[in-house]
Amino acid sequence: MAWVPLESNPEVMTKFLHKFGVPKKWELVDVYGLDPELLAMLPKPVVSLILLYPISPKTEVFKTELENKEKEAGANTDNVYHLVQYVSNACGTIALLHCVANNLDVIELADGDLKKFLDETKDLTSEKRGEKLVEAQGISSTHQDFAQEGQTEVPREDEKIIHHFVAFVEKDGLIYELDGRKPYPINHGPSSSETFLEDAARVCQEYMNHDPEEVRFTMIALVSNE
Repeated sequence: MAWVPLESNPEVMTKFLHKFGVPKKWELVDVYGLDPELLAMLPKPVVSLILLYPISPKTEVFKTELENKEKEAGANTDNVYHLVQYVSNACGTIALLHCVANNLDVIELADGDLKKFLDETKDLTSEKRGEKLVEAQGISSTHQDFAQEGQTEVPREDEKIIHHFVAFVEKDGLIYELDGRKPYPINHGPSSSETFLEDAARVCQEYMNHDPEEVRFTMIALVSNE
């Protein structure tokens, strides 16, 4: 099963979230760089960061390292909402779901398909949540609608896509990477609501360091515009 991929476009992704009942005070904005002065320009608070990166042999090695390290740690991540990706090209929508689901203490989600999905899946495993997403017609059809928007030509559903979205959130004093291609959340160490942006930028830099000749990295932040 494959969806048409969502474009890495803050305006389109913001409309997508608003369609799902996220209040208008929340929006997605481009992150233009990891330098402290560029990060300081972002509206606050920043509650999630999304990284779009090209999958390569180098990033796949890093992916395996992260998974093995997390498995050895054996930490309890039941309080973190994570789902496994079973639908090709759904990573943009899954990243947005991860951003919202792990910030429901500050995002007052209105009734609708997303709230219903999160309520129904909150006590399930990552695998079961991923299976439920395959069946979630409301989310699927909305994804397909917004995948047609944007500035680039819409690719075919079966076209091979090499770029992948992952989300970062702060939960209970820790920063987590949430990736549908990984079987569980990845703990990247201590964080707080005050230091989250800098901590997430550090992890994004690690991704870039693993493939230093690659320049096609994009970052988007979920922020409050009030």
